[in-house]
Amino acid sequence: MLRTSHRLLRLLSLLQSRRHWTGGDLSAELEVDRRTLRRDVERLRELGYPVQASSGPGGGYALGSGASMPPVLLEDDEAVAVAVALRTAATSVAQMEETAIGLLAKLDQWLPARLRRRASALYSVTVSLPGNSHALPVDDLTAIAVACRDGFRLRIDYADRDGKASKRTLEPLRLAHSGSRWYLLAWDLQREDWRTFRVDRMRRIETTGAQFPVRAFPGDVAEYLSRSIAQPPARHRAQVRLKGTVEALAPDIPAWCGVLHALDDNYCLLETGVETAGELLAQLAFLGVDFELIDDGGLRDALLHALGRLQRGLSLLPAPRA
Repeated sequence: MLRTSHRLLRLLSLLQSRRHWTGGDLSAELEVDRRTLRRDVERLRELGYPVQASSGPGGGYALGSGASMPPVLLEDDEAVAVAVALRTAATSVAQMEETAIGLLAKLDQWLPARLRRRASALYSVTVSLPGNSHALPVDDLTAIAVACRDGFRLRIDYADRDGKASKRTLEPLRLAHSGSRWYLLAWDLQREDWRTFRVDRMRRIETTGAQFPVRAFPGDVAEYLSRSIAQPPARHRAQVRLKGTVEALAPDIPAWCGVLHALDDNYCLLETGVETAGELLAQLAFLGVDFELIDDGGLRDALLHALGRLQRGLSLLPAPRA
């Protein structure tokens, strides 16, 4: 059994790791009986930590919010992850530079040398390249994250890809970060369907204060978000039958080309979205495999016209030398 001081630190760390613990789970983690657990909880309260207890079915312990934030206890891997994340946060979240530097200075004071070397290794060999900035105000992301966690509806002003503005009321479910942009998956009350929103296109974000019962998402959240981000809404949707299986073709067909679906042992189906016939022709040429255009998305005439122009241009190439 751990000594009392070590056990109290371990108990505080467990309470910080998730929102609610049953007494049985905490006792098992600490390898103590319920009576010892209750004494340890009381010691934490005497030290100023607001540990809340509830009885009955579903009862247990939770670390409440107090007048000041208690020290956060981190495992080695957690401390390294925090340091690395702080160094990169300023590139994806606006107005974070000064705060991140201050937090890194505090971390540097108490990180053991072995962890400090691990935390600085990635940053020391990484070059930040200039590019289009999609950094977002941290207050906006925090407000959305809290609404997702606690089940609060959001009202937003949203601009689509063409700049057309609309007002939406959302039941937010998950935030996603693609590496360059932030996205929100939410139930759109106006559309009565699930939608993916780019956070940088939200002009106003307001929490309504009205909670909602969380809807069960019909499918895999990560897969849906990946597909939505890779294939945003397009003016024309097309379906192409490709020679080859999904397993064989997927490594060579990037996500921006569309979504692959298995058909049989010899063919698969590609669903794609395009703005113009020329864009669809370019995608078909890029695939590099035999195909059959099953659904042209209403682009038949435009495709034939573009193809004719391409053939005429290629016919002007000089004949190969003998």
